[in-house]
Amino acid sequence: MNQAEKETYLREYSLLKNEGKPFFPYAVTKDSVMAVIVMFVIVFLALMFGAEMGPKVNPTTTTYVPRPDWYFFFLFEVLRVMKNVPKFTPMATIGVPTICMILLFLLPFYDRSPERRIERRPIALAAGLVTIFAMAYLTYTGASTGSPNSVDMKPPSNLTASQVKIFEAGALVVGQSGCLACHTLGQNGNNGPGPPLTHIGSILRPAAIASTLRNPTAPMPSFESLAQQYPAKFNNLVNFLAELQ
Repeated sequence: MNQAEKETYLREYSLLKNEGKPFFPYAVTKDSVMAVIVMFVIVFLALMFGAEMGPKVNPTTTTYVPRPDWYFFFLFEVLRVMKNVPKFTPMATIGVPTICMILLFLLPFYDRSPERRIERRPIALAAGLVTIFAMAYLTYTGASTGSPNSVDMKPPSNLTASQVKIFEAGALVVGQSGCLACHTLGQNGNNGPGPPLTHIGSILRPAAIASTLRNPTAPMPSFESLAQQYPAKFNNLVNFLAELQ
């Protein structure tokens, strides 16, 4: 801003200040009314919908899925999308948000344009709209995404209705048992230390799968107790893995 622009700004500011209204009671009244409205909305939502209460903490579970608060869902979704590209994960989840925050804090220093009407600043307007849209979309997808302990695999088309039910029941057992912590199934799970199970049915027969589940190689836990206490669940698990061709 050169000297002429600075003098024009000070002159206009002085005129507007003389024509304006004092902070008290005008601005205080508006802020107070808005604060009351916000509090009313919060109380109304709390009474109508309540707060979600999860299950009690169980230190022995291996299937608990921690989720962030809603205002971090956009970053949660970025991490979920980038989990299959580990080398880009630190930059996507730490580097980019940090750079954006630094640019936001330095905005008064590198944006020296005297223009304040947003419709006359197409670059700033486009950047703001893209940022708002991206964060809103990522927040929505992060809030609506399923549990990482669920298996998102469709049953083969050649299965009957009863076989489809067994397939889905076996997929549920896989998610509840924490198998995805060490194995990959389609687009779900972690790549190691266990082998991928996406096509395990084309490698092992059902009897071999059942034997491996009962007597696995360390560090994989044994499913012998599941077979004894819940044989139906164990059979569903074996049948599900056997259908993964």
